[in-house]
Amino acid sequence: MVVPGKVFFTRGRGVHKEELVSFEMALRNAGIAPFNLVYVSSIMPPDAEIVSREEGLACLNPGEIVYCVMARESSNVPCQKISAAIGLAVPAIHDRQHGYISEHHCIGMSEKACGEYAEELARTMLYTIMQSSGGKILKTSNISIEADTNEDGTWTTVVSTAVFVC
Repeated sequence: MVVPGKVFFTRGRGVHKEELVSFEMALRNAGIAPFNLVYVSSIMPPDAEIVSREEGLACLNPGEIVYCVMARESSNVPCQKISAAIGLAVPAIHDRQHGYISEHHCIGMSEKACGEYAEELARTMLYTIMQSSGGKILKTSNISIEADTNEDGTWTTVVSTAVFVC
């Protein structure tokens, strides 16, 4: 079984007349377009190290199958605000207990509000398992992005992603 030892966080935005291409542009902007992305659920592996985007990308090769948690929002409605965020909650006993990664995407919410919401989701999920063991939450954080769509109806896509590295 694969248990990632590292995770990095990244975000990106893209604009194009085609929705799929705007998604590709967002992935390029986030630095993760050359990988085969497999979406996974919301568990931060115990003892996984959080590394910079640059360090994480240096461990990956084009075409590699890469696991990630992704929040994604797309729209071509003129002058609409879209946002996507990843939240993280890590327990104080991270060497023995997993944490949580949450994703949230929405229309009409600011980058800050979307990020805070995703962070609170992760905190809540971790709290529900920590309260029975008396454990404490060590750290919470988020990465978020927003964009306003163009007036001309072109597609805009935003992504926020937690990328796992083995």
